[in-house]
Amino acid sequence: MELKFLGVRNRHVFGKVRLGVAALSALAGVALFTVLSFPQELQAEPASEDIDSALVRKYVNATHVQQEALKGVEMEMEVEAKLPRLSKQGTLKALRNISRLGKITYKALGFSGDSTVKQEVIARYLSAESEARDEGSIAITPANYKFHYLRRFSKDDRMVHIFELTPRKKMVGLFKGELWIDGATGMPVRESGQFVKSPSVFLKKIAFVRDYEMQDGISIPKHIASTVDTRLVGRAELQIAYSHLTRQEAEPETVTVEPAVSLPASSDGEPGAATPLSESH
Repeated sequence: MELKFLGVRNRHVFGKVRLGVAALSALAGVALFTVLSFPQELQAEPASEDIDSALVRKYVNATHVQQEALKGVEMEMEVEAKLPRLSKQGTLKALRNISRLGKITYKALGFSGDSTVKQEVIARYLSAESEARDEGSIAITPANYKFHYLRRFSKDDRMVHIFELTPRKKMVGLFKGELWIDGATGMPVRESGQFVKSPSVFLKKIAFVRDYEMQDGISIPKHIASTVDTRLVGRAELQIAYSHLTRQEAEPETVTVEPAVSLPASSDGEPGAATPLSESH
């Protein structure tokens, strides 16, 4: 990844925490995330084993289509991160590009807030996402998970099927939780749960929710929210909203974001807000 704005300079407790965002990038979200308004679920008898298997196969095939469809696209994103115990927060606005080879790069458009949050939460998350895209070992497939059919509900005249996921082994990046599948297309609607193995001794729990929306028959990311309970600084919260997907006609030139300039101190000694990141073009 060509994201260089972080420049981890702090040698205090946040440098030690290392928020374990490699696990978060496996598609994260959080329980405190404002849940979308879904209609009341229709409790149903568990599907037959044959129907279960057919739905899972349909999902696996659909995710391959999804991955190919999302190559060569760009989306706007807004990342909000907080360290509530320390009353620190920050917001990054950026463009997220997926090349035709599947490589993820970012172009920062502006940052406001505390530099510690920028360096220790946001930048680490983005670095982990761009560097850990070979997800074969942690992909949601029968090789990695046991699928157990739970229930279904109808939304916007579409049937959504909910599976409970249990990882077959305890491995960083795998989670125990739920997968929501669109019955008509097999595309993912939501992934949520808690990671079964912490990527760091400084972390106690990582929870997530990742929601998608359908565009032209393809699920695209809509919102990710994550929480990380750390042993040293309490809870870290991360939320990402995506919008304005566009397809690139030609492979864009890689944009390198230079290390951020030092943020000016405010009257209370905290870094000032609304100072944009410096960028090279």
